[in-house]
Amino acid sequence: MPIEFKRASKELVDAFREISTCNLSDALDKLGLPSGVNDGIHPVYPCPRIAGTAVTMRIVPDGSLKTSGHMGADPLDVAQPGDVLVFDNSGRMDQNCWGEIVTYAALQKGVAGVIVDGTVRDVDATEALGFPVYAKGIVNRTARNRNVQGDYNCTVSIGGLQVNPGEIIVADVNGIVVIPTSRAQEVLDIVHEMDEKEEAIISKIKAGISFRDVDKASGYDTMLNKK
Repeated sequence: MPIEFKRASKELVDAFREISTCNLSDALDKLGLPSGVNDGIHPVYPCPRIAGTAVTMRIVPDGSLKTSGHMGADPLDVAQPGDVLVFDNSGRMDQNCWGEIVTYAALQKGVAGVIVDGTVRDVDATEALGFPVYAKGIVNRTARNRNVQGDYNCTVSIGGLQVNPGEIIVADVNGIVVIPTSRAQEVLDIVHEMDEKEEAIISKIKAGISFRDVDKASGYDTMLNKK
């Protein structure tokens, strides 16, 4: 059954849209939280970074228990503008679970993008539409008679990283991070604090001070000590 969840405010989610997943990963490290996943999930074309509220779905192999509707129809039905769809297909490389038709449906709903622990297809059409897709691979085979929708808005895993519906998820060319809504402001505060320190380091290097001297004085190695 879908999990009921409270959404973070739009203002809080928007605060993550321009932050690199590298900086977010550092902040999560400092808080002792899971710091993200790469694990081969990447943009399938040079698409923009995405950040939004996670709407999740678990994908299961086709079998005797049939589900109604097209793959992804249920999470798309409940998605709101700016949400990020997160599909858990256990990293399978032989089963497509996103393509052109659902891309049009996602654009209609104002969805920010999709992250798939598995494969997708119709990447040329998706790129032409400018819809961000992050996945483990690309395959041309249909999902029909191979996999179906399982539970949606449930706890899922992408690349071994737990994702719960309603959490804030950010993806870019460097990787993917998941921010528990209850800790989101802490993460932002740490990112801003570390940004100031790193900008100071970079400024000194640009000014011609040797990296060895800058590094020694900066305390960079202790910046990620857990709070």
